[in-house]
Amino acid sequence: MKKLVLGIISFLCWMVLTWTLYLPSLLVGLVVSMFIALWFGDVFVERAKNFFQIKRLAYLLYYIPVFTYYCLLANFDVAYRVLHPALPIEPGIVKVKTTLTNTTAKVALANSITLTPGTLSVEMTDDGYLYVHWIKVRTTDVEEATEMIIRKFEKILKEIFE
Repeated sequence: MKKLVLGIISFLCWMVLTWTLYLPSLLVGLVVSMFIALWFGDVFVERAKNFFQIKRLAYLLYYIPVFTYYCLLANFDVAYRVLHPALPIEPGIVKVKTTLTNTTAKVALANSITLTPGTLSVEMTDDGYLYVHWIKVRTTDVEEATEMIIRKFEKILKEIFE
């Protein structure tokens, strides 16, 4: 089951990335996806049965536009900072606390932070702290930084992965 789920996800990613229904391309994608699934299936998917729960899939579909929205906002913010004559940046590393317990959820959160312009996940500790490089540090308080940086993603990721 784990390998099947990874194979399906890999093939769907292939289809989205190539954006074609050309048969040779689909066959290459299918072969590569199945190879990945057979080789790495036991490593990447912890609880395969959870993948097919409607509630989790609905939250995943909800997460995509939420992430896209915050990513676009961050793009405009970084563009403003780069184009501003005074270059208003105050970079630094802040500590945030996540309540996520699932490893996959934590990785998804760290990747979401890294993919959002202006922030970069630097380190994740075993006790749930995440160190984030922030282009303009607005606060060094753990709770305030957590609220500003990760809460918008964390609530949805908890529903998807935990």
